[in-house]
Amino acid sequence: MSQQSHIVIIGGGIIGCTTAYYITHHPSYSAGTKVTIVETSVHGAAQGASGKAGGLVARWAYPQPLVDVSFEEHVRLAELHGGAERWGWRYVNCGSWEGRGEEASDDTLLELDGEPVEEDGLVGQRKSLEKTLGLEGGKPHGKRKQKDTGLPLDLNWMHSDLTDSYTPMAPHGHTAQVHPYLFTQSMLALAQDYGASFLPSTRATSITTSPDGHVTGVDCIVTHTLEGGSHDEAQTNTKQIHLDATHVIIAAGAWAPSLLPALPLTGTRAHSITIHPPARIAPYVLFTEITLPSSSSRGSLHASPEIYARPGPDNEVYACGPGDDAPLPESVDDVAIEPSACENLWEEVRSVSRVLRAGRVARRQACFLPTVLGRRQGPIVGAVHTVARGLTVAVGHTCWVSLAFISPTGD
Repeated sequence: MSQQSHIVIIGGGIIGCTTAYYITHHPSYSAGTKVTIVETSVHGAAQGASGKAGGLVARWAYPQPLVDVSFEEHVRLAELHGGAERWGWRYVNCGSWEGRGEEASDDTLLELDGEPVEEDGLVGQRKSLEKTLGLEGGKPHGKRKQKDTGLPLDLNWMHSDLTDSYTPMAPHGHTAQVHPYLFTQSMLALAQDYGASFLPSTRATSITTSPDGHVTGVDCIVTHTLEGGSHDEAQTNTKQIHLDATHVIIAAGAWAPSLLPALPLTGTRAHSITIHPPARIAPYVLFTEITLPSSSSRGSLHASPEIYARPGPDNEVYACGPGDDAPLPESVDDVAIEPSACENLWEEVRSVSRVLRAGRVARRQACFLPTVLGRRQGPIVGAVHTVARGLTVAVGHTCWVSLAFISPTGD
């Protein structure tokens, strides 16, 4: 690596921040090498999909060549930097759950381990469960034995009488999770400890090149927010800057084609919610197939949300649904939330878990997942010498918590 290198990384998500981490921790890295991450958001790193994904890490993910390296590297990073404490690294159970939803009602028994929940002032009182569960004819469904459905005993926040089947998706030790926002922030902090710089509120608009076809830098627009105005409204002003660079790495997710239009990449908007339940729950990630109650106002009575019990002190549960084709906004800070999409998710989750129903929705959010177009599967990672020498891309990682393994030469 050149002693006079300046590497500009465009994008402060998980790929951009882990790229900065690996460069600054590389044996050939020296004080003569400058690393700068530019991020459009005024709020800092991990404001897009990197901070709003589920955080699943799996040996059975895709693409397999990346997974074979990425999973073990997650294990190594967690051991090296205290990942269990810093970003919630842990192994997790993962399975496919099929069952039926019930109408949300205050007279539904809330239990864990066969006992009413009592935590933080919430007491689940024993009340009759002889109620309509949205089944044909309005008759209660006979309570299923847990062994008949395959539902694990410790998955007690999904009730057996609503469960048709549970099937493990992978052996224990093949699935893990992180809190993606905390992981990204930690990677950024570890890179900054070794000299990397981070520039928020800085949107890259173009990459400049020399006559002989080598990158020379990045043109950016910096946004400054000022308090003031007649009604104390936030005001902004902008200025254009140029960052000299010997190498440029595009890690801008769904926004990467704005800098390199030839990239076969699009953005898919996905909504998610986070829930704070009243009691700590067992660590499971569930891929569900739910038959909603007939009283649902939804057009379809079938839903497939993913539900993740998350690590961390907040005892958080994450749920996400299908994507849509909303247009990509100019900035990650301009992503619009469709309220009905989040409400549908909450309806689905609370219909199958009485424990989660007793919790509260902490966040309603949306992000754009970068999706590679055409037959190609998996991310686009490597040098782009046909466009400019010194230019590298690392995009299209979809929703998996992957790591970037690239150097300025594309290795």
